[in-house]
Amino acid sequence: MGREHAAQVNDKHDAAVAALADIPADGWVAPFAGAEAGYRNRAKLVAGGSAERPTLGILGPDGQGVDLTGCGLYEPALAASFEALAQFVTLADLVPYDVPARRGELKYLLVTVSPDGELMVRFVLRSTEALARIRKHLSWLHEALGSLVVASVNIQPAHAAVLEGSREIVLTRAEALTMQVGDVALRLAPRSFFQTNSEVAGALYRQAATWADDLSPASVLDLYCGVGGFALHLAAPGRQVTGIEVSAAAVAGAQQAAGPGVVFHAGDALELAQAGDLPDLVVVNPPRRGLGVDLARWLDESGVPHVLYSSCHLPSLVADLAAMPGLRPVRARVLDMFPQTTHAEVLVLAERG
Repeated sequence: MGREHAAQVNDKHDAAVAALADIPADGWVAPFAGAEAGYRNRAKLVAGGSAERPTLGILGPDGQGVDLTGCGLYEPALAASFEALAQFVTLADLVPYDVPARRGELKYLLVTVSPDGELMVRFVLRSTEALARIRKHLSWLHEALGSLVVASVNIQPAHAAVLEGSREIVLTRAEALTMQVGDVALRLAPRSFFQTNSEVAGALYRQAATWADDLSPASVLDLYCGVGGFALHLAAPGRQVTGIEVSAAAVAGAQQAAGPGVVFHAGDALELAQAGDLPDLVVVNPPRRGLGVDLARWLDESGVPHVLYSSCHLPSLVADLAAMPGLRPVRARVLDMFPQTTHAEVLVLAERG
């Protein structure tokens, strides 16, 4: 961005304070800033070029591949895997998908590194044509990447700007990557969501747990729970925590990591929230588009005393809070989840009144 990291963080904090003007000055916690580079735990690499000379990065204006494996935002252990992955593309003859010509097989390489340095690699293919070759040479990739734990193939046949398809073929014995965040071991399946910055994710979960402990809720409902980051950090003796997530794969991983008093259900957030008992605290971490009118209205009218809202998109956060006038935001914190961009994660505590 061309500005010092501290100045970037202050800009994000000031923007959040201006947008959430109803929160008193003493309700703001100082922003959290982690590393300014080498922070991304996940790479979404578009395959370009040829099988003999692949590029891994993005597509340029002409639809051809632009290599970004030297980008300084990736965690070092993640960046260190790219050379071997490019060699594997050549070894297994994975022809990159040519968007203008609509031919080829390999669309993306999706690579995730855990806090312990273990890797999950996903090959997004147009069809199963290359599947046998990937299986044949996978032992080579294991040797080249000693930290490889999970490998899978995702089939995405559509000629569209869609990252992945509904069919996932896991090629390794392990089906999920362990993401150790503090004392909590989260289980990340191939099609599950996890925050892109492990260090800041840990700070986000700890802050939510601190505010929750101040409230001492007997019951917590975590909507859009993903693999259980908030739910598992908010778990406490005598507290019932329920997580709801539309992804069955994410719920399966969350349930594997759950201890006593924590349960997870797969399904629609609004439908399952309406069907259950009213909790003392609701946690929401929706997609960038926000909660939407129906869920915001339900939260406003439900009588739930407290809501913890984690958002990666300030405008949708502001719109959702405006749609919940019965819940007053009283605490907030900006966490620099995306250094070198204008975006941040904002955590807000709202209370009935």
